[in-house]
Amino acid sequence: MSQDRPVILIPGKMHPRALERMTDLFDVRQIDGADASLITPDLATGVAGIATFNKVPASLMDALENLEIVSNFGVGYDGVDAGHAAGRGIVVTHTPDVLNDEVADTAIGLLINTLRRLPAAEQWLRDGRWVEDGPFPLSPLSLSGRKVGFYGLGRIGQAIARRLEDFGLEIAYHTRSRRDGVAYAYHDTLLGLAQAVDTLIVIVPGTAETRHTVNAEILQALGADGVVINVGRGITVDETALIAALEQGVIAGAGLDVFEREPHVPEALMALPQVSLLPHVASASVATRNKMADLVVDNLVSWFKTGKALTPVSETPFTRPAR
Repeated sequence: MSQDRPVILIPGKMHPRALERMTDLFDVRQIDGADASLITPDLATGVAGIATFNKVPASLMDALENLEIVSNFGVGYDGVDAGHAAGRGIVVTHTPDVLNDEVADTAIGLLINTLRRLPAAEQWLRDGRWVEDGPFPLSPLSLSGRKVGFYGLGRIGQAIARRLEDFGLEIAYHTRSRRDGVAYAYHDTLLGLAQAVDTLIVIVPGTAETRHTVNAEILQALGADGVVINVGRGITVDETALIAALEQGVIAGAGLDVFEREPHVPEALMALPQVSLLPHVASASVATRNKMADLVVDNLVSWFKTGKALTPVSETPFTRPAR
């Protein structure tokens, strides 16, 4: 192990830009995955940091006795056991803000695609059906006049909401507590929100508390003109209930960028004509992913140089003890 450069472990893959920068700055070691059984004795004592695509279980942390920091690529860090890290004094970082605009723009595009069925209309043209069969059928839904409810109103949610203000839409939200300085109508339950709107944008972290919270009851409350858009985490929406609601006309449509068991998407969901599906690409532009990669590395650099992380998660507001 290097004596003058901190050892950074990468369990699995890493963004090429982040990997290149880390290789120049640190002693980088890679293993096939986030598996504690892959930790050798020299890694067990030598690793000071981890860079990850959102997968670090407690067992891997415990296999690294001198681990100080986990730098996560992504805003969501549900795959990193931050609670366990906090108990050991390990700081966990993520990559907020640098992807807000990209995700917000994608959410608006996904919403419009879902309501107006634009991907299907384009396919109609490409397949020659405009010539053979005539104009594409009128879309049954429109963005105009819709009431939009946000399940989650963090930085990305607020960026989406600001964009929708320019469409002149009524906006409401549900979070665990009312947001200071936010003028949108607040509902203290998700059910209350669903009853008040016809468009539900889901942008909450994937946790045990949010798992399947968008269930059959919520979909029923949303109503026959209801549309669900999910750009948060797949586990927040009960896919079985969603498919049933779409098949039975309980709601009118759905636009999903995330799924319960990515990259596997249920065939029954893909067979439905009133859904728009994306392969988890909300932040997937070269420019945005490069910014995320830089923040992964910058968090590591700041930690080892200054003793402070740039963007620690709320569970681990630590500074580095003097060495």
